[in-house]
Amino acid sequence: ERGLDGATMREIAAEAGFANGALKPYFPTKDRLLDFAFEHIFSQTNRRMEAATAGLSGLRALRAYCHEILPLDDERLSEARVAISFWQKALRDPAKAAVHERSMAQWREVLAELLRDAGLPDHADPDAAVGAIMDLVLGAQITATLSPAHHTAQKLVDPLDCRLGALVEGSAA
Repeated sequence: ERGLDGATMREIAAEAGFANGALKPYFPTKDRLLDFAFEHIFSQTNRRMEAATAGLSGLRALRAYCHEILPLDDERLSEARVAISFWQKALRDPAKAAVHERSMAQWREVLAELLRDAGLPDHADPDAAVGAIMDLVLGAQITATLSPAHHTAQKLVDPLDCRLGALVEGSAA
């Protein structure tokens, strides 16, 4: 509830169903635990993306890929909370910032490929299109985490659909 920064290692261990001190050999600090948690949620998201896009192509594949980043359910909302905690630390920690950048570079690369397959017009700037999608899905993680009652799944999906349609159709909506 209070986030990783507000919790003690004892509280984190208890929430995970472990005795106090059980995590210490693996994660001597909350910072190390946060590193692991971010890498874990990134891997989980990538696995979901792969499964969600299997057998799909075009706009359907692009949309399915993006849905796995959006906090559309409790699991993804919890993952967004971890990501936000990690980003806060990455602002002051170059090693964390580098981990984040590597992770986002992977997503940008896949998004560029999916956009091409979905029919991004030749005149469109692929980097700008990828940036628009990344800004939308990562921004949605922040807004949904801060006000989840207002940002229902449909309220997160509608702007994504609007943006994807505009990009593929070549308009500036």
